[in-house]
This record gives sequence, structure tokens and C-alpha cells, in this order.
Amino acid sequence: MKTPTGDKNAFTFIHDGRRNDSMMSLPIGQAFASDVEDPWLIRLRGLAVVPEEDGTATPIGGDVSIDDQIVPEIDFSYFVKENIAFELVVATTPHDNSVQNSSLGNVNIGDVWLLPPTLLAQYHFSPRANIRPYVGAGIYYTFFLEQDVPDGLTSVNHDNNFGFALQAGVDIPVNETYFVNFDVKKLWLETDVTVDASGLGILTAEADIDPWIFGVGVGRRF
Repeated sequence: MKTPTGDKNAFTFIHDGRRNDSMMSLPIGQAFASDVEDPWLIRLRGLAVVPEEDGTATPIGGDVSIDDQIVPEIDFSYFVKENIAFELVVATTPHDNSVQNSSLGNVNIGDVWLLPPTLLAQYHFSPRANIRPYVGAGIYYTFFLEQDVPDGLTSVNHDNNFGFALQAGVDIPVNETYFVNFDVKKLWLETDVTVDASGLGILTAEADIDPWIFGVGVGRRF
């Protein structure tokens, strides 16, 4: 009994299509795979967040002021290669904001929580040594949350925004699994602040927050 030529061609076409789909998907999977034995790294750190703020309020003048804070932080790293990792940093910080030495004196414009999830690409110079330095660079997006409005003001608004980050740090193992970590980051962050001061009208400021972030913590690799 002869097999119809059309059916054979159809089978060959379907078979080749599946094979081609598999071959096309293979490089995509490999791009996210890791050849590192223990690719995951998690850290818990205490952070000192030190803004280098700059900005002037309009029309009252004066300098924007943002206080320092100490907060906890958690981050996750994934090594795609022995020396290359991607780190996701999650932390939120509260800050008291004011305008100093304005024509109205020192003006409290409330406090606000910042949430800047940060993604960094890192290069680890010696990831299996007794001292393991690394550098990183990346981006983040800052959400301004729970903006407190002081008495006498109607509203305070900070615009969310993207920013850039640089990083340097070192991991020092205490055994095969756990280590201590020292880390410093520099973030560049700008935001437009709009204050409805009720009878005084609308106050605005372009604020550069640009914090230094100093961290000390512990981590585990697995």
C-alpha cells in the first residue's frame, strides 16, 4: 500500500517545524541559564542613606534639605557566569524634607517614603577567593510613597523618576556558605516637588537627592 505523497510531506513539514522551533528556543534558554555551581546569593544589610541634596524652592527661595536615615535592606544576586552577576536591591527609606533659609524661614514640607528597586550588573574580580571585591552599575525607578502633609499645607507631591547607580563592594567569606559584606553605592536621583501651600500659593522645587548608600551585612550563597 502506497503512502500518499501529500500526507508524507505534511508530516515532514510538521516534524521539521517542531525541530526548528526547538532549535530556535535553545539559545534563549541558554541565555538565562548559568554554568555556575551555586549561582544564587542573598544578602541582608543595614544601610546608611546619606543624601547630597541640592535644589531651590520657587518663589520663596531657600535650599532643599533631606535628612539621613538608617534602614534594613535585602538583595538577591544571580551569577550567569563565574565573574558576572545581576543584583536586585529592595529597600525603602523615610525622609523628612524641608526648605531652609527661605523668605518664609525654615519651612517643613513633610516626610515621604522612597522605594527605589535597583537592578545592577556586577563584575566579581575573584569570586572564590578569601576576599571577593566587585563593582556594579545599573538603573532604578524611585516610587515616592505615603507623602505626609504638614499642617498649613494642602498637598505635597514628588514625581517618580528613573535614575542611575554605581556600586563597589567586597564579600569576605566566614565559611563555604556564609560571608560578611561591605558595600557602597552612589545614586543619581532628581524629582520635581510641588507643594500646595494654601493661601501662599503653589511652591515648586527641582530637587537633586543623589544619595550615598553605605551598607554592612551578611550573606549566603547557594
